[in-house]
Amino acid sequence: MAKRRRRKTSDRPGPAGFLVVDKPAGYTSHDVVEAARQWLGIRRVGHLGTLDPQATGVLPLAVRAATKLVPFFQGGDKYYVGTVRLGIETDTLDGEGEVLRRHDGSLPDEESVRRELATFVGDIEQVPPMYSAVKHGGVPLHRLARKGEEVERAPKKVHIERLEMVRFSPPDVEISVECGAGTYVRSLASDLGRQLGCGGYLASLRRLRSAPFDLEQALVIDDCERAAAEGRLDAMMIPPEVALGFPVVRLAEPAIRRIVSGGDISPGSLDRAKPGTRVTALGPTGGMIAVLEIRADRRLWPVRVLPTAVG
Repeated sequence: MAKRRRRKTSDRPGPAGFLVVDKPAGYTSHDVVEAARQWLGIRRVGHLGTLDPQATGVLPLAVRAATKLVPFFQGGDKYYVGTVRLGIETDTLDGEGEVLRRHDGSLPDEESVRRELATFVGDIEQVPPMYSAVKHGGVPLHRLARKGEEVERAPKKVHIERLEMVRFSPPDVEISVECGAGTYVRSLASDLGRQLGCGGYLASLRRLRSAPFDLEQALVIDDCERAAAEGRLDAMMIPPEVALGFPVVRLAEPAIRRIVSGGDISPGSLDRAKPGTRVTALGPTGGMIAVLEIRADRRLWPVRVLPTAVG
């Protein structure tokens, strides 16, 4: 007997865009994605950078065709505030894990902490935590960690633009961190404690910015649920052209057909822009069609074409 094919469920129609959620503690990033799928009645939702379950703050979601734009936001800077608790080390490098060691002696003074914090500014190397989504042999490290396994992890280079002490209240040290993508603030807290000789873990973390999205744009879960129930959530999304921040051109149907087929078009008013300049192309009704780039031949070529249903 032939197998019955599973019928694909079609997404509810609507605009492409970005929904910024203020993730509460206790939710995984995937939990928020699943919630958004329910709110909007669609499957095409993805996030732009994982937040640990106990962390809160800015979690940008790409909705519908905007999921194809995620690569343009990778590598953006992040801004966090958090609390490092000195004197205790845990296996997860945060407050969710098992305590491995407790420091019996006195804790370092404020000046010592400030001095060590300064050593992390710039390009540094971090070893990814075992409790992370980094894969080893195709398996996420956190799955191995939960089975009691620990494997060698190659250090990776990350960039800390700014790291400052906000408040010194032993055993807690509140910090603010401006860093590049891929930085583990949990590792930063653990490494700080190790350099101070007393150990430490990340007791709390809140993300205030995930470029170009910030906390002022973020909606709490309750507001998202209410807006979805009232049919207002689509209108609360950030349009792709706003999020990207590229120059915008509007295309007529002949130019759209050429771009969708992989062809190039005239740069029009952007004829003096530098090669490499990226542009957002919109259709006649304002929907996004593609990301274009001015090449050395002074023509606009498609870099990423979105489904034409967006237009």
